[in-house]
Amino acid sequence: MRSLRSLLATDASRRARLRRARRLAVPAVLVFVGALLAFRGELFAAAERAPARPVSAPERELPRLGRAIAIDDASGRALARFHAALRRAEAHEGQARIVVWGASHTAGDEYAGMLRRALQERFGDAGPGFVSPVKPFRGWNHRAAHADSGGAWRVLRGDRGPVGERYGLAGYAVESQAGGAWASLDTARAETGPRHVGSYEVFFLEQPGGGRFEVRIDDRPAAVVDTDAEATHAGYARFRVRDGAHRVTVRAMDDAPVRVFGVAMERDRSGVVLDTLGIPGSRARSHLRWDDALYREHLRRRRPDLVVLAYGTNESEDVDVPLRRYESDLRRVVRRVRGTAPQASCLLIGPSDRPLAQADGTWGPRPLTQGVIDVQRRVAAEHGCGFFDLVAFMGGPMSMLEWVASDPPFAREDHVHLTWHAHRRLAEVLEAALLEGYDAE
Repeated sequence: MRSLRSLLATDASRRARLRRARRLAVPAVLVFVGALLAFRGELFAAAERAPARPVSAPERELPRLGRAIAIDDASGRALARFHAALRRAEAHEGQARIVVWGASHTAGDEYAGMLRRALQERFGDAGPGFVSPVKPFRGWNHRAAHADSGGAWRVLRGDRGPVGERYGLAGYAVESQAGGAWASLDTARAETGPRHVGSYEVFFLEQPGGGRFEVRIDDRPAAVVDTDAEATHAGYARFRVRDGAHRVTVRAMDDAPVRVFGVAMERDRSGVVLDTLGIPGSRARSHLRWDDALYREHLRRRRPDLVVLAYGTNESEDVDVPLRRYESDLRRVVRRVRGTAPQASCLLIGPSDRPLAQADGTWGPRPLTQGVIDVQRRVAAEHGCGFFDLVAFMGGPMSMLEWVASDPPFAREDHVHLTWHAHRRLAEVLEAALLEGYDAE
């Protein structure tokens, strides 16, 4: 099986062959053109006066940013259950299931999507995972399915909306505002190429006065689901399909509201499933705003073998929140995850380096970042979780300046968000860190 590095190297090799072919073609074309111009003295003279077209230089090697660090594991057993699931998957005896929660670094499914692909290449592809059929906010993306929608939908965000609302597994949901609103997920148009699916499970809300929705698979009717119920609770509609690339569509049939939390897309085979659940601007304590019963039910239904909480960058700017309160909130979130999915390993990914803009136009260290790191490391150790220090991975405090200035850039000019090159490196290092000790076991 190929690692993420080998997959990317294959792509780079293809691009290099194309570049070499282009470079070899240029001299031949010039010789041909020169022969033609020899018959036309004026044109030949003009060609001599024209500036020569520069020959493209060989592609420069990317800067080697992103340190290969290990996961801090105070117990020495933080990833044991996850490794056991990987062994079952590799032996074709089960699945290894991962849930990744986070903020903007996670919402775009970049490092998480690359990690999904790498693990599936080695351990088997068990499907794209849990995905919203509506793009819920700017910065959201999914690499293994193309989301499209039309009509009137409203997005309910658990980091901003009312406390105790039913946001579901991802911490956000979409609800139709009128009949005819539709949303689809197409794995044939996935960013990483066609992805196979063997089953769909729509997570929705049954509620008094709820509307009906139609499910279509590859534009053929599959079912009509009525979400009207005497009480409010979770609903599920599952459909099996022939394993392959498909398009599933959900369409509201009347003006009564239809709330959809997401669609679980999987395959009836061994391998890895990774759910990417990110909300830009969110914090770990956002979990405490979501309806507890529904949160727990959805997480149990996903049956994770590894839960990742990738937060802290936004918390590092919360100067009005004492670190004692931050630690208390984080401990509650981790306890809830551990209590709901005791079979799963857990990993906390800390904040990225985020320098603070100074009045004179320079950048300085952000005072809260180290405190957030210390809290996460302590809480992870207390609960038997691993901890991945993202600032250490970047090179330490103020390393963001080098990442922004590198060529190509590894971070954006806002000195917060990472570029594709950085996500690629993060996925590569995370893969190695998650598998450290696996083969020895």
